[in-house]
Amino acid sequence: MKAVGLGTAVALLAAAVALLAAPTATAKRGDVRVAGTCTKSSTSKIKLSEENGRIEVEFEVDQNRNGVRWNVTIAQNGRRVATMRKVTKGPSGSFEARIVAPNRPGADRFVATATRPGERCTARATF
Repeated sequence: MKAVGLGTAVALLAAAVALLAAPTATAKRGDVRVAGTCTKSSTSKIKLSEENGRIEVEFEVDQNRNGVRWNVTIAQNGRRVATMRKVTKGPSGSFEARIVAPNRPGADRFVATATRPGERCTARATF
């Protein structure tokens, strides 16, 4: 095993401290984040968080291509609560669908689906 010099050790320690001190990306305590699946090379994810006694649902699809139209549906506990059309935009070629839903008694299960010709993305999470 090769010995590490003092300068290298200090630099590694400084990098580790900087990573630990970096703020998290607007994650609040209690948020639920789940990666979704897509049938092709796009990626999807869903985030659920509390918002004034309701549930904020954020569904994101990243295709890395601008100007592509997607049909989006969001269901809560098996009942469709939103339908919309979204278009991927720059700089990343993605879109976000956002709704605020009622917080029903018990667990609330959300399924978000985005489709375009030849591809389907789905993300599921429970709050």
